[in-house]
Amino acid sequence: PRLKARMTELGLHAADLSGVAGSGAAGRVTVEDFEKFIALLEKQKISDASSMRVSVADAMRRSWTRPIAHVGMPVCLDPLFAYRKVSRPKPGPALCALRALAVALAENSAPAGRLVGSKIVHPSAIDIGFAVEAEDGVLVPVIRQADKKSLNDLVAPYNELVALARERKLPVNATGGSIATVTNFGTFGLEWATPIPLPEQTLVLGMGAARHEPHWDSVKAQFVPIMEANLTLSFDHRVLDGGAAGRLLQRIGELMREPEKL
Repeated sequence: PRLKARMTELGLHAADLSGVAGSGAAGRVTVEDFEKFIALLEKQKISDASSMRVSVADAMRRSWTRPIAHVGMPVCLDPLFAYRKVSRPKPGPALCALRALAVALAENSAPAGRLVGSKIVHPSAIDIGFAVEAEDGVLVPVIRQADKKSLNDLVAPYNELVALARERKLPVNATGGSIATVTNFGTFGLEWATPIPLPEQTLVLGMGAARHEPHWDSVKAQFVPIMEANLTLSFDHRVLDGGAAGRLLQRIGELMREPEKL
């Protein structure tokens, strides 16, 4: 109780003591161990975490209490790049993935259900968030009813929300309440990552960097280069089994290969 009271006083969580060696019974951390840890910290350079960083840390801590699993697959982007040559406006790969996720969940929203106690809460609207890197953190603007708008119709509101997020000027009604998030870690040149769903969500769809890969053309009987990117779907394993997650990801890939129909 004394240790918990002291931690509460300093605004610390149990995870903050993960590197503290306990001298108590069975390696338990005692108050004395804790005070030595605090004294050591005070000798180091310390700066205040921004409010955004604290919020992100809290969200990730709560997310990590769930069993998160991942499935992944490559998707060919040649159809999208061909579509961009004749389309006005020109949707990018991340927005194409967002729209495909929205359509797939509109067809079957069960994968986006959320476990609350012993109940599954099913989404009433297909509101999809997307991660935007801002100063010292990540913001998640939301496109409401993303299943109701075409891919081309989403370009303008998507770009506007990206700009507002980077300027930290997002209106309140442009955040929160999304049922899934899309994150484009390919902007950092990364091909694979395993993102973590937000605490209030079951799903997050990640997209890697586009790259040229050899593909066997059975008609030409030779390898031909295609543009490809990896998709990663991270999900709450309490709600979704691997098979269901795999089928959802396959459907997203199918939709992305026909952008003109999105």
